[in-house]
Amino acid sequence: MIDPFGRHISYLRVSVTDRCDFRCVYCMAEDMTFLPKADVLTLEELDRLCSAFVRHGVKKLRLTGGEPLVRKNIMSLFDSLGRHLKSGALEELTLTTNGSQLAKYADDLVRAGVKRVNVSVDSLDPQRFRDITRRGDLAVVMDGLRAAKDAGLKVKINAVALKGVNEDEYDEMIAWCGREGFTLTLIETMPLGEIDQDRTDQYLPLSLVRARLQRRWTLDDSDFRTGGPARYARIAETGGLIGFITPLTHNFCESCNRVRLTCTGTLFMCLGQDDAADLRAPLRAGADDAKLDAAIVEAIARKPKGHDFIIDRRQDKPALARHMSVTGG
Repeated sequence: MIDPFGRHISYLRVSVTDRCDFRCVYCMAEDMTFLPKADVLTLEELDRLCSAFVRHGVKKLRLTGGEPLVRKNIMSLFDSLGRHLKSGALEELTLTTNGSQLAKYADDLVRAGVKRVNVSVDSLDPQRFRDITRRGDLAVVMDGLRAAKDAGLKVKINAVALKGVNEDEYDEMIAWCGREGFTLTLIETMPLGEIDQDRTDQYLPLSLVRARLQRRWTLDDSDFRTGGPARYARIAETGGLIGFITPLTHNFCESCNRVRLTCTGTLFMCLGQDDAADLRAPLRAGADDAKLDAAIVEAIARKPKGHDFIIDRRQDKPALARHMSVTGG
């Protein structure tokens, strides 16, 4: 699939649920109203849509949420999608998780063909971790990380950079990831969905973070890529990598190879735009593969050039009303 700007669309991020066992302060409100189950695609419907994208040349599938591992019987979807790895049609099947269920599922994920996972860890301080997630237990996540490592999974740690919250921890996180063999990626907070506080109080530009880090660490730009939006640097002192995802200070739209499918079957061609395609309707109307394929092709033809994220005190509403957990984290 090639979009109007000549970009090859080879990466599909799929939200399998909007539900999560955490309530991270940058992601959702504390009192969330989740979708009725009837609106959410069945695992069989998700399999069919993912397989349609694989037919169209998608080489990387990432399952997300909410928290994907809280979805009942989720391993049956991983197991089913693993057939595309075995056939060679799919190059990578992976997931983003908060780590709360990793101890339970790490071995099963490896058996399904998953080789690496992204785990969200925004603080190494147990109380601060609890404050950010509102209900997460850092010890449980650490157990999950050990299980992932023991199972042979490669681990990337995702940390959202939050001004005045965790900005004093990045040196410690780099050292910890270096010891554990994890890759660290820092992410700017994104203006998605109504939350319980002012996003301008959260926003920390990663250009400033990198300048601070370079006082202690030697960061050499790397051409390493995982197919996502992060730009990486090699850390000379640890030998590890650090990634920077900068949707505001330096957007990555020119090389965007991604589209996102929500758990309701809505395809967003851009995380930062509202235009979307409803794939659930034709799916549940009994559309054959040809009609589904046509709907996907038509949607890709509408993929925009880029997003318009901005965080500004004069703009007291999020750029988009939907929460990140709805679109897929």
